[in-house]
Amino acid sequence: MHRISSSYFIKEIDIEKNSVDYESLFSTSISAVLGYDMELEKEYHIGIARGEIPELVLLPGDPDRARKIAEDFFDDPIEIAKHREYWSYKGLWKGVPIGVCSTGIGCPSAAIALEELVKVGCKTFIRVGTSGAISHEVKTGDIVIFTASIRDEGTSKQYVPIEFPAIAHPEVVRALHSAAERKKIPYHIGIGHSKDAFYSEHPSYVTEPEVMRQKWVTMREAGVLATEMESAALFVIGHLRGVRVGCACVVVGENVVKEAKIIGKPPLDNLVTVALDALMSLNSSNLDITEP
Repeated sequence: MHRISSSYFIKEIDIEKNSVDYESLFSTSISAVLGYDMELEKEYHIGIARGEIPELVLLPGDPDRARKIAEDFFDDPIEIAKHREYWSYKGLWKGVPIGVCSTGIGCPSAAIALEELVKVGCKTFIRVGTSGAISHEVKTGDIVIFTASIRDEGTSKQYVPIEFPAIAHPEVVRALHSAAERKKIPYHIGIGHSKDAFYSEHPSYVTEPEVMRQKWVTMREAGVLATEMESAALFVIGHLRGVRVGCACVVVGENVVKEAKIIGKPPLDNLVTVALDALMSLNSSNLDITEP
């Protein structure tokens, strides 16, 4: 475990013989009071400015998971910002600069995180989170690497029509696949599912339980592996912004068909190290951001 340092900036004031740069003095005084450098334009929600976070970024949902990733896996971890559900850190993984920023739960907040991280210069992202098994082949503790996601959520529909696919960037999928192979852990590669309502996966919680039950049967027969709440919007927005986005999740709880309460969670070590190794391998593959 590594101790996290706080990231801060100090502005120097040049005072000549009998003259004071009052504009600079005012700016520095305000910065000291408000706690930020006025020359750094920080994004509204994530509280990060360009240059403060590396181009390679992990995207967990849980803010505390972002902290744990930094503390337990990064060398020289540094806290960047804590604002709303967006907690961010940076450090080194095997000598490569890596950032981590939590997204909160669901596509709306994840979309905000991705949009603003792209604005500050980040180019490659891997969502690391938890998912529920749809396929009977997927077991608790397995890693699921998404190649694409069913857009059963509302956020991405406000960007593009529903016919537009939500596909992970192939370079990120290949990197995750290679990292999982090297680690020799149980993993699956295939299509995932993104939804807005966590408890809607339980048919007994909705007004049309048989419709929901049949929905899971249909997805299972179609080979969909697992369900979560962020990847579809991340894939769509990543494509629109010209950045690389992938997703790997660890499976928690019982298969959705059992409607069982989640008790405890499997360790995240395999998931995080696979994602970090994948990002490290993508470090040499530069991708220019293209505006839509």
